[in-house]
Amino acid sequence: MNTIVTVISTIYSLLWGDLFTLSLPGGNSMGVSLLVLLLIPTGIYFTVRTRFLPIRLFPDMLRVTKEKRISSSHKGAISGLQALVVSTATRVGMGNMIGVVAAISAGGAGAVFWMWLSALIGSSTAFIEATLAQLYKEKDPLYGGYRGGPAYYIHGFVKQKRGKKMGKRSITAILFAISGLICWCGISQVISNSVSAAFQNAFHIPPIYTTIVLVALSAVIVLRKNATVKVLDILVPIMAACYFVMTIFLILKNITVMPSVFKQIFEEAFGLRQAVAGGFGAILMNGVKRGLFSNEAGSGSAPCAAAAGDTSHPVKTGLLQALGVFIDTIVICSCTAFIMLVTPAQHIVGLNGMDLLQASMDYHLGRFGVIFIALILWLFSFSTFIGILFYARSNVAYLFGDNWISQTLYKVLALIMLFIGGLAAYTFVWDLGDVGIGLMTIFNIIVILPMSKEALEALKEYEKQKGNG
Repeated sequence: MNTIVTVISTIYSLLWGDLFTLSLPGGNSMGVSLLVLLLIPTGIYFTVRTRFLPIRLFPDMLRVTKEKRISSSHKGAISGLQALVVSTATRVGMGNMIGVVAAISAGGAGAVFWMWLSALIGSSTAFIEATLAQLYKEKDPLYGGYRGGPAYYIHGFVKQKRGKKMGKRSITAILFAISGLICWCGISQVISNSVSAAFQNAFHIPPIYTTIVLVALSAVIVLRKNATVKVLDILVPIMAACYFVMTIFLILKNITVMPSVFKQIFEEAFGLRQAVAGGFGAILMNGVKRGLFSNEAGSGSAPCAAAAGDTSHPVKTGLLQALGVFIDTIVICSCTAFIMLVTPAQHIVGLNGMDLLQASMDYHLGRFGVIFIALILWLFSFSTFIGILFYARSNVAYLFGDNWISQTLYKVLALIMLFIGGLAAYTFVWDLGDVGIGLMTIFNIIVILPMSKEALEALKEYEKQKGNG
């Protein structure tokens, strides 16, 4: 067991730790991880190749949210907007709260600016991978509708290269699918642990009771054939709107300090005024890491939902998923950042994580604020768990074929992990989850770079059709 833990920790450090350190003017330094080294250049490349799509086609992103699914006769099919709701459910999670708090605590207010910038380039990456997922989607004989994702377009890419020499499955696609299933089991534990801790702080409820209720509700939904999308259709808009409206209320309540908040963000973003916890390197890296790993662009997870969307053109799904990155980072992550930054420093000094966020809300709204954050975290985490099991469908099918036994067994395994996580203070499986998403990103990026020309051709065709009316 100790050997396994050591191996996992080593891989975790390789993926998430500083691969090398850059020296910066003024005696500062900046550590660069392998994943940031992969995702940032890839995002910049796709942003340039799509001619700054997130800005140029933002009106189109909003317009395609109105499109209904096109195959009304195809049982089980979901619309592109419903696919966006599923991916938003998993993007918008505790990372939007605790992760943003950690980024600002370590890198100062300037981290928010770099978080916003990472969303811009992340949107382009999300567009490419989602469009590819649409181009290589398949009909789903079990659940109805469509399925797909990186395992499927990786398989298609390898098949193009090898032709008849191609086996039944691609090794790279298998590795991606396994990494995804490992990652989502790890995330299940983190979800229940965060929820049980928040409810213990807010309501003094023992973790065992919170965990039992969470697992029971999750089981009722995920063990039913097609309840996931119906539940998320209701849950995601409500939770996102509640958090957004509450933030707007707090901003208006503290409107006199907002100019100084924006001034602080932009000054610290470029190291003009050093953050307490570090220099320019800490500011940039913490903002970039939080932005990239909150919106999941490039990890290959959201394309598992994107493939299920039934839209009139693959590019429309790509545009919707690019909008998902905007919703996650520019809207939801910024909400958490503003809640923190309008709180006087003396009220949150020495705190971190959920304690810091709840202390901020306690300052603004008293006991109601603490309870509100606990409930919102519960909704965010609950929807994330339901969403990741939607992602898992296509990966389980790729590995084990179309059968209910393998689908159900994975759901039961995830529910067990959800239960264990609610009671355990820490297990190495959490690191395993981070290793899983890191490996997913690597397998995904090395394939979408050469395959991106197909997505870019689809974009060119879409804009041509749009130009012709």
